[in-house]
Amino acid sequence: MKRILLVEDEPGLVLTLTDRLSKEGYAVESAADGESGLERATREAFDLLLLDLMLPRMSGFDVCRELRRRGIETPVVMLTARGQVVDKVVGLKLGADDYVTKPFEMAELLARVEAHLRRAPAVPHPVEGYVFGDLRVDFRKAEALREGVALDLSAREFQLLRYFVEHRGATLTREELLNEVWGYNSMPSTRTVDVHVAWLRQKIEPNPRHPQFILTVHGMGYKFAG
Repeated sequence: MKRILLVEDEPGLVLTLTDRLSKEGYAVESAADGESGLERATREAFDLLLLDLMLPRMSGFDVCRELRRRGIETPVVMLTARGQVVDKVVGLKLGADDYVTKPFEMAELLARVEAHLRRAPAVPHPVEGYVFGDLRVDFRKAEALREGVALDLSAREFQLLRYFVEHRGATLTREELLNEVWGYNSMPSTRTVDVHVAWLRQKIEPNPRHPQFILTVHGMGYKFAG
């Protein structure tokens, strides 16, 4: 089931869109302001964002700009009551994939949603850079900076962090991490993952004893919430 995040502050429209999209077979979550929408889109894995332009606390423009700056490539369809060409151009230049002006026909919106979900890659888009907490990571350069100071991460730790970032919000088993990061077909020991996660936490977490980015999901594995 495809997951859609609806960032919209009009309760009536949220109810209408949630009901209709759910009937079409989508799992719909919602956020009522820009800041909470940005946080959810960053921490959880969604297949599509429906993003209102005029939002409390943070505009849709700013949300889209920040998502793209953080390396999040989830398709974004902007919703707005403003129909000026300049707004559409700005939104698209900031990284939005489409633009629908209110009031819109539900059939048109559904068609656009379906089209973007159909074109979206089945696997997470490779992330070249990412920002979380006070860290800035450039995977292409294999460089991690905290307030401009380089962190000493090994090649394997970069690979592990990249996999976490590309699957942020998802619970990842130790077996999956071994297969995808180490390339093991027959898993010798899941303890390998635990050890590397512990090392990575020591380098990226403000308090490794109480991690806020790489979370343990007891009995299952780990989840990246950065």
